[in-house]
Amino acid sequence: MNIQNKHTADANTAEESIAIQKEQAKFDSKSATDVAMQNTLLTPRFYTTDFNELDAIDVSSVREDWDKLIAQMVADPNKGHFKKNEDWDHVDWDGMDPALKKEFIDFLISSCTAEFSGCVLYKEMKRRGTNADITQLFQLMARDEARHAGFINDALREAGVAVNLGFLTQKKKYTYFRPKFIYYATYLSEKIGYARYITIFRHLEAHPEHRFHPIFKWFEEWCNDEFSHGEAFALLMKTDPKLTSGRNVWWIKFFLTAVFATMYVRDHQRPAFHAALGVDPNWYAHEVFTKTSALTRQIFPITLDIEHPAWQPTLEKLQRANVDLDAARKRGGVIGFIGRLAAQTRAATAFARLYFIPTRTHEVPTSTRLTPAY
Repeated sequence: MNIQNKHTADANTAEESIAIQKEQAKFDSKSATDVAMQNTLLTPRFYTTDFNELDAIDVSSVREDWDKLIAQMVADPNKGHFKKNEDWDHVDWDGMDPALKKEFIDFLISSCTAEFSGCVLYKEMKRRGTNADITQLFQLMARDEARHAGFINDALREAGVAVNLGFLTQKKKYTYFRPKFIYYATYLSEKIGYARYITIFRHLEAHPEHRFHPIFKWFEEWCNDEFSHGEAFALLMKTDPKLTSGRNVWWIKFFLTAVFATMYVRDHQRPAFHAALGVDPNWYAHEVFTKTSALTRQIFPITLDIEHPAWQPTLEKLQRANVDLDAARKRGGVIGFIGRLAAQTRAATAFARLYFIPTRTHEVPTSTRLTPAY
């Protein structure tokens, strides 16, 4: 394989894609990699888990839906798609508003790190496993996530920065999650990722004057990959009914609340980015939460009540606490320390208030399989 003449969009496996990106790493920037290396409540993390437990999954009970999904992924409809072509418009990075440039680069680095985080986790399962069904699935998902990360890095290089993904693999801190927590967190990550990308894509279809960068043209195919990955995790959870019943419903509620709250706070850190898109962050959050809630009904027996009178005001309190926490950290010293404690207490109180808002319950459908509908 001549790596220099290959593109990540054409790679057949995650390993091939990563090899191509290692060759490109000589051009990557330390500053972008340093941002990707950060570990906070709001930054994407790398995960590890009990791979033996994952390897023991028996998909016999969902075989019909499983085989259809795998066949769809093996067909690889997006092979060759995630690379620049004649639709890639020129980007005037030097003329871009500085605040927008900073926030957009932060968005791209965060997205690249999140995509590659999935690739690393999925690739490790494929490497360690012996269960043919599970290893095939994780190899296919790792392939997709590696392509996405490589495509985002291509966009970043135009701005003079890029993330050294090989360095991240070796040096970024890994967080251990039990398999069931991996299911909840990753399923939600994939489904909310779909909801986020398709909402932006549809908005820019209607308002192309706000498409300030060509990468948004690729969001439909990108989010359809995310949708398929979410379908896979729904099937994995369906193999064991205990994962979505009893005490585990409280864990489901926790992850729903955490994922929604994190998205809200993170997006409100990028006002220039959303202004350039012509999107109000509150409208966008509600739209994404609505879509995600509708999708997760396929496997979760509850949805969050995002129409509850306390929901939006409490999200705003959480956001203000986060702003104050950041200001206290920057201030430092004794006053900064006191400010951090006060802001952390307010944030924890707001999160608890969100968590204890009563949920809505429903009957889970017999078949979990969905098709992209937005």
